[in-house]
Amino acid sequence: MDVSSFFAMIWDSALIKIVPFLFVLTVIVFFHELGHFLVGRLCGIRVLAFSVGFGPELVGFNDSHGTRWKFCAIPLGGYVKFLGDENVASTPDRAAVEKMDDAERSMAFPAKSVGRRAATVAAGPIANFILAIAIFAGVAYFNGRVVGDPVVAEVRAESPAAEAGVLAGDRIVALDGNPVAYFSDILEYVSTRADVPIAVEVERAGGRVTLQVTPRTVTQTDGFGNEIKGPLMGLVATRESAAFRTEKLSALQSIRYGAEQTWFFTHHTASFIGGIFTGNQGAEQIGGPIRIAGISSQVATLGFSAILILAAQLSISIGLLNLVPIPMLDGGHLLFYAFEALRGRPLSEKVQEVGFRIGIVLVLSLMLFAVWNDITWLT
Repeated sequence: MDVSSFFAMIWDSALIKIVPFLFVLTVIVFFHELGHFLVGRLCGIRVLAFSVGFGPELVGFNDSHGTRWKFCAIPLGGYVKFLGDENVASTPDRAAVEKMDDAERSMAFPAKSVGRRAATVAAGPIANFILAIAIFAGVAYFNGRVVGDPVVAEVRAESPAAEAGVLAGDRIVALDGNPVAYFSDILEYVSTRADVPIAVEVERAGGRVTLQVTPRTVTQTDGFGNEIKGPLMGLVATRESAAFRTEKLSALQSIRYGAEQTWFFTHHTASFIGGIFTGNQGAEQIGGPIRIAGISSQVATLGFSAILILAAQLSISIGLLNLVPIPMLDGGHLLFYAFEALRGRPLSEKVQEVGFRIGIVLVLSLMLFAVWNDITWLT
């Protein structure tokens, strides 16, 4: 292989990994910041800049309201900067606001009521959830929904289901009293219930039997060779037993399905985050940009719909992460506003400054930890 062919191979490999990653991240960041932007404008706040990415500006333009829209060189996030913000983290510049005339001050973010500020901040994560609903609904509407009957073709040996007495040929009709329509309902219900006993009602030989099954966390390998930890009962369905098929959904059914999937992944992600703090989940599963880029390139091989679904799942994760009450994140701002609403006045600038510094340390520590996990994942 000559030198030009070698560099061409490297370039092609980089594009395969980077392009899906940039697409997914740009869509998520754009909609998150668009939530802040639209509600901020609705609340009468002047927007100085809308940026996808950080660092030097690559391309941009000014709209008729004086907002600078731009793409920047480091595509790992974005921001909306309002009038009265000291920096892109929306730290209030109260000294600058005091020097403004009445007309300017009326459009400054720090001068708005706590309700309007809270609504503007919360709009970013909410936009992430709305984006997820729209993606799940759109993919389901155009592609249909693949479903299969909850009929067991095989029970893994020495699995929780085998130990509880579940048999091949059983039809799962309810879990803890909740009706089961499709095999995917079983997977979704079990996914957040590691080591939690589940009352499994099965239909067998014309009658019904209720069995207690306690899912165990196991490590599996997906189709790309990635290790995934999660709770399983040990049930297997085949195309023949479950009669897998594609169901077409109406527009209304698709929206409902999108909302259900968004709630499921929100609950699943929140349970995972909680599990890390309780020790039920391994922190090594936290991934950063390198792992997201790798997974994006893998998922892209499955088609455009698959990369959209990944974008929806990551949008939910970013929405939840931003709601964590750490200063510098949206949740931290909302925490400060909650104290302000209770006290009737903002926290002192010194307290907020200390809070933001702690927030920066925590966020940077999380980023470094995620990158370290990424490096470990690569090796």
